[in-house]
Amino acid sequence: MAAKKASKSKSGKSNAQAAIGIMGGSGLYAMNGLTNTREVRVKTPFGDPSDAIVVGTLEGKRVAFLARHGRGHRILPGEINYRANVYAMKFLGVERIISVSAVGSLKEDLRPGEFLVPDQFFDRTKNRVSTFFGEGIVAHVAFAHPTCGQLSGVLSDACVHEAVMVHRRGTYIGIEGPQFSTLAEAEAHRQLRFDVIGMTNVTEAKLAREAEFVMQRSP
Repeated sequence: MAAKKASKSKSGKSNAQAAIGIMGGSGLYAMNGLTNTREVRVKTPFGDPSDAIVVGTLEGKRVAFLARHGRGHRILPGEINYRANVYAMKFLGVERIISVSAVGSLKEDLRPGEFLVPDQFFDRTKNRVSTFFGEGIVAHVAFAHPTCGQLSGVLSDACVHEAVMVHRRGTYIGIEGPQFSTLAEAEAHRQLRFDVIGMTNVTEAKLAREAEFVMQRSP
């Protein structure tokens, strides 16, 4: 597919709109099932996103897919331009982001091949730019409930429908990487009752909240 820049119509909106954004993690560099696709390269005030965004139709919905590490897994977790990635999704009209990651389990009942839809994060990253604010712009956002309860429910129900084992709640701890944890760190994480460990999602969640993507609490 030929890469194209995203252009704006007279209304100021991108001409490649999509309501749902998907961030693909390790091993997920393309979306099967997308039709009527085009690649869009979005220029942002924060630099270039990880890769071209593939916009297409999936079961009647317009979807924007981005490989967060770049196709071929070229970008370390600490090198990802998270602000550009989230900004590009917002520019394309995305309202909700589904962020998919390969993670490590901290509990024996969370087995390889199973899914967890987290409702909490714990941030242990050290060197990330995880805010759009600063340089004279001061703002604070609520982050006690960092995920969308409605979207989490939809994702969990979809797993059940496809006969995939899913855990509906849990805490994701984000570390800097690229190294994995030491045994001492892993034991401390287990004692703190964290469920899974990864290197990317918490930063995306913070920026998505600041960018005001749709978020609804569970009833």
